[in-house]
Amino acid sequence: MPVRMTARRFEELVGDALDLIPPKLAGAIDNVVVLVADRNPDEPDLLGLYEGVALTERDTHYAGSLPDTITIYRGALLRMCDSEEEVVEEVVITVIHEIAHHFGIDDDRLHELGWG
Repeated sequence: MPVRMTARRFEELVGDALDLIPPKLAGAIDNVVVLVADRNPDEPDLLGLYEGVALTERDTHYAGSLPDTITIYRGALLRMCDSEEEVVEEVVITVIHEIAHHFGIDDDRLHELGWG
């Protein structure tokens, strides 16, 4: 059964997950907005999505670009979890996973590192 949680509480969990990023690493995050949405319209089971140009791919043409976005999907995460504790854990994993994409780390490497 999906976990019930207010949108506000879920957003707090996303903020808490972002606070876990070490300050030096957080300082290297550039031109990124983190959003919360209910579900991805094309892939309703998707937990998170990074859209943008990874730091490893940016060149001089990137200047002036709109911010990259990381979207964390509340509905999908709540539906897959059985408890609030599990939601907390999965939000952290999802946020770290999407931030890693910003740094150019692909899904295969993330799975190797246990952040799949």
